[in-house]
Amino acid sequence: MKFRRIRDEKTGEETLEVPLSGAELLQIPLFNKGLGFTEEERRELKLEGLLPPSVLTLEQDVALAYEQYQLMSSDLGRYVFLARLQNRNEALYARLLLEHITEMTPIVYTPVVGTAVERHAHIWRDARGVFLTLAQKDRIEAILNGVANRDHVEAIVVTDAEAILGIGDQGAGGMAIAIGKLALYMLCGGIRPETTLPVMLDVGTDTQERLDDPDYFGWRHGRIRGQAYDDFLEAFVTAVMKVFPRALLQFEDFGTLNARDLLERYRDRLCTFNDDIQGTGAITVGTLIAACQVAGSKLSEQDVVILGGGNAGTGIADQIVAKAVDEGVPAAEARSKIWFTGRHGLMLSNMEEPKFPYRKKYYQPVERVKNWKRTTQGEVSLTDVIRNVHPSILIGTSAQPGVFSEEMVREMAAHVKRPIIFPLSNPNVKAEAVPADLFRWTDGRVLTATGSPFPDVQYGGRTYRISQCNNAFVFPGIALGALASGAKRISDGMLMAAATGLAECSPARKDPTAPLLPLLEQVREVSRTVALAVGAEAQREGLAEKTTGEELKRRIAAKMWTPCYPRVRPLR
Repeated sequence: MKFRRIRDEKTGEETLEVPLSGAELLQIPLFNKGLGFTEEERRELKLEGLLPPSVLTLEQDVALAYEQYQLMSSDLGRYVFLARLQNRNEALYARLLLEHITEMTPIVYTPVVGTAVERHAHIWRDARGVFLTLAQKDRIEAILNGVANRDHVEAIVVTDAEAILGIGDQGAGGMAIAIGKLALYMLCGGIRPETTLPVMLDVGTDTQERLDDPDYFGWRHGRIRGQAYDDFLEAFVTAVMKVFPRALLQFEDFGTLNARDLLERYRDRLCTFNDDIQGTGAITVGTLIAACQVAGSKLSEQDVVILGGGNAGTGIADQIVAKAVDEGVPAAEARSKIWFTGRHGLMLSNMEEPKFPYRKKYYQPVERVKNWKRTTQGEVSLTDVIRNVHPSILIGTSAQPGVFSEEMVREMAAHVKRPIIFPLSNPNVKAEAVPADLFRWTDGRVLTATGSPFPDVQYGGRTYRISQCNNAFVFPGIALGALASGAKRISDGMLMAAATGLAECSPARKDPTAPLLPLLEQVREVSRTVALAVGAEAQREGLAEKTTGEELKRRIAAKMWTPCYPRVRPLR
């Protein structure tokens, strides 16, 4: 659909020229302003009689929408309300979220989006994004050519919904994840909604509860794997490269077995990244850098224990190693200071695990644990690792609630002045530890960040704000920097630049008693800083056209949209 935005450089005012009028216009959320249309616009666009006579400003509309939002009695009800608003009036939706960002981010994304995914068939009403099935493999290019915003698409989030948050394989309901992720692109990075496209690759589901649900709207088939799956993904990526040759493609919530393979297969063919692996790595390492600064040390000097060897855990480890190398430590030495544990204990060199070759490089030699004091025979437990390694950093990506026990944490704290403990699994009920307990068990010395939002902790007469190690502080900035600079690829160096840029925004750099991460209300400024670092690194590596720093700043600012009610008139 052809439309045009015109921005007055002097006044900053925006005009939207649209190809529709009358009732048809009101059905397009990108064009619709509801009661925000002026009397003149109503005449020009043939809206007279279709709306009540009152004309409201965006500020008035936001106040009314928030009043309606507060009438919802449950978080899922609030999610549904916001989804309906998004599909009716995009500018109002965006502005409402921006003005209540701390309150509403957990509603439109984690943790509430997990419930929305599980219940998606029962709450879904309005089509949004593109659903693709195996039966359409040979028609993907034609389908993408037919999307309404085809000429404007710059950022695509795609999922096959095999590994949704902590709830796993959810089939077609995973579309809510792609939609939610792109809402955060807009909210945190200012990326215009018309330039985004959510895509659901429906390859079936192995979750029987979904297949047995009479209202389930996805393909009722077991999850397809192997060559048929690979061919489908290849057809999709090939079509994206043809239809949207300059777009960024983000892979989201793919299963452990596929995520790494897809990233390695496509990262050198187009501008792409996997937020579960690389975004999680960047946000965690950026926060760890800040924590290490508070502790008076470097990240390369730490012994790190990670519980959970999936996409998130290995993505974090990869970027810890990259940072250590940046600090002058050989990669092999950096890997030797990372201790992975899982459901079968410490990951050792004598383990047979052909399904996950990418984490083999982190397996510790058996000889290193031969003389350890052990609590049990057989596997080397997490407790054994903590007692023998005396780690300064403990990270959880396991979705095992409460697994960081008082005994473990007190043992760690007995050997470390400022223990750094990140229980990152979400939602909250999956967290490896609760921040209030960590403060008690470490006598208030812990430096912590969590995967989901937790309330402030009262300890020792002080109030501590708990930083959420939220990917929203990083991935919108990565995308913004790549798009603004015109980067052809997203490199490891650009990801490290994102982590370093985030660390520069830490309040704890100026005040060691402050939280490790800024307030969510400051996320747009964080995204701007991250984007500038990412774009500059892309230019340094020759992945983007070289410009001055001021020009890069200007391009980033031009990409960042602040929701408003533009002047709307017929397309000329």
